[in-house]
Amino acid sequence: MSGTTLPGDPPGGRRAVAMWSIGVSVYFVAVIFRTSLGVAGLDAVERFHVGASALSTFSILQLLVYAGMQIPVGLLVDRLGTKKVLSLGAVLFTLGQLGFAFSPSYGMALASRALLGCGDALTFISVLRLGTRWFPVRRGPLVAQLAGLVGMAGNLVSTLVIARLLHGIGWTAAFAGSALAGAVVLVLTLLFLKDHPEGHEPAPSAHQGAVYVRRQIAAAWREPGTRLGMWVHFTTQFPAMVFLLLWGLPFLVQAQGLSRATAGELLTLVVLSNMVIGLVYGQVVARHHAARLPLALGTVAATALMWAVTLAYPAEHAPMWLLAALCVVLGACGPASMLGFDFARPANPPERQGTASGITNMGGFVASMTTLFAVGVLLDATGDDYTVAFSAVFVLQALGVSQILRLRGRAARRERERLVASRVETVHVPA
Repeated sequence: MSGTTLPGDPPGGRRAVAMWSIGVSVYFVAVIFRTSLGVAGLDAVERFHVGASALSTFSILQLLVYAGMQIPVGLLVDRLGTKKVLSLGAVLFTLGQLGFAFSPSYGMALASRALLGCGDALTFISVLRLGTRWFPVRRGPLVAQLAGLVGMAGNLVSTLVIARLLHGIGWTAAFAGSALAGAVVLVLTLLFLKDHPEGHEPAPSAHQGAVYVRRQIAAAWREPGTRLGMWVHFTTQFPAMVFLLLWGLPFLVQAQGLSRATAGELLTLVVLSNMVIGLVYGQVVARHHAARLPLALGTVAATALMWAVTLAYPAEHAPMWLLAALCVVLGACGPASMLGFDFARPANPPERQGTASGITNMGGFVASMTTLFAVGVLLDATGDDYTVAFSAVFVLQALGVSQILRLRGRAARRERERLVASRVETVHVPA
């Protein structure tokens, strides 16, 4: 299927790369802002005088907003196009980052992170839609993995740049200065971004308000591939997201006795591993579509194994080689979560791609939000026992794997039917 060329496929080329680069730059900045709290967690505790549960609320609220908006965002992208949605996202996440920089209280900081999460929610689905509008369908898996790779590059900026700025020039200057990047990508989007190539305009659809919304969501949800994609995303993404977004640095410093500098290097290792593995996964799936599910389940198994060995290690602190191995394996979680979109994409027609992607993307962020909350509550309840707190990871992984195994057969049959139908249509298209 990866090599199939469908009628009306976009041509790709340099212009496609240029347009996609503008869109993905907005996502890049959104990820910097999203993950900046991950390197500022301990500073936030001191600044706002809060405990573990209150600290986790920052990320939980941000992800709650993000996850809750995924289906509405998918509908907005399908209806309004990429440029308008990305522009609105850039405005909102920039205002959120600025508000976080100047927040004098915990409540105002919470509101700022919610606004940031709202803007962040508008970016990734838009970038995926931009890729389907500008690149041939056979490039879909690789383009999606590259988008995820760019997002992890944003995470790398947080761990390397924001962390140093935070401890060099202080909270307000670091967060306010980083907000300038949001203004830059907003200007680029407004001036240069195009939704689609000339001659490849989407077919007009009759939007009928609430009826249209219900039909879009129901049609996407009925597809087993959409639901399978959501559960793949749910099961694979959250272990690394929780680690990078909030609890990785406290775990490495407080539970493992590492310095902040060493812990920061391990967080960077997660990001670098993600970028390398993302390229590998993208190439493998582009050439061997059947590798999607083995890669996803293999990543879940490896992640569960490394967490089990790390948490059960008999000494007070796990050795550095084991922590490094854990971080390398966590780096595979992001690329594995992108495989969820490779199940949802072929299950839905072009006019429903945004909605289906929104449903899929919601999965991992619901899992991340749930785990962030569970870890915070368990830390407070057990007196900062990270072994008990991080055991929540296994519960959500077991739930996700059970759903993946339940849906995989139906999704595979439905995808084969669509592939046969598309080949028949291709044969009948006049030259």
